[in-house]
Amino acid sequence: MPRYALKVEYHGGPFVGWQRQTELPSVQGNIEQALSILEPGDHTIVAAGRTDAGVHAVGQVAHCDLVTDWIPFRLSEALNFHLKPSPISIVSCAKVDEDWHARFSAVERKYEFRIVCRRAPLTHENGLVWHVKHHLDVKAMQRGANYLLGNHDFTTFRSSICQATSPVKTLDELLVTEIPINNGTEIRFTIRARSFLHNQVRSFVGTLERVGAGAWSPEDVLQALSAKNRTACGPVSPPYGLYLSSVRYPIEPFI
Repeated sequence: MPRYALKVEYHGGPFVGWQRQTELPSVQGNIEQALSILEPGDHTIVAAGRTDAGVHAVGQVAHCDLVTDWIPFRLSEALNFHLKPSPISIVSCAKVDEDWHARFSAVERKYEFRIVCRRAPLTHENGLVWHVKHHLDVKAMQRGANYLLGNHDFTTFRSSICQATSPVKTLDELLVTEIPINNGTEIRFTIRARSFLHNQVRSFVGTLERVGAGAWSPEDVLQALSAKNRTACGPVSPPYGLYLSSVRYPIEPFI
């Protein structure tokens, strides 16, 4: 059976997350339903990462196996037609080897988190960023973020329901940047690693927000990491500022 890689973009607001759930709207369920229209029967697609409810993606990657030998462009066009009006888009499609795997072949995942700092309510960006009404000190947040780089036991920064066999991960990048925007400031976090623990990125961002607000010192982040205890973590950020922005593979499937 031909295997196809799909690059997927979605607004996470209407969904319970990526993973299919009975009688609840999910990104996976919507795409599988569209596939069943193209080829009647049950379909299972596999994603590089299972994003939570409310989390967005601009570069999620998934794969599916089909009977028909589709031209990739035609497959993406047909899926996009049947995905309407759900806020899901197949932005690229490629035929891949049968042993290529969206999850297990990945060597890096990159997430971005967006905070907008301003007093006034949000209009255009509502539901797409975390709205914070106070100033955040980007330099202090970066100093705190630097303690998290490298290979560590991240027990403090993972959900209590995380199913990973080990809390040890290697964090390759956690960059905090300030971007001037109309009527406010955007704080953007860029986070790269081979893989992540459940709620790890949102735990990082929520903790670093406390540093930026002055409630924590940068050194408090190191103490929290060293504690290896979930209770030492700062607040977990809301999901709607988080984006799965890209997934990297040894041989990229998309041109």
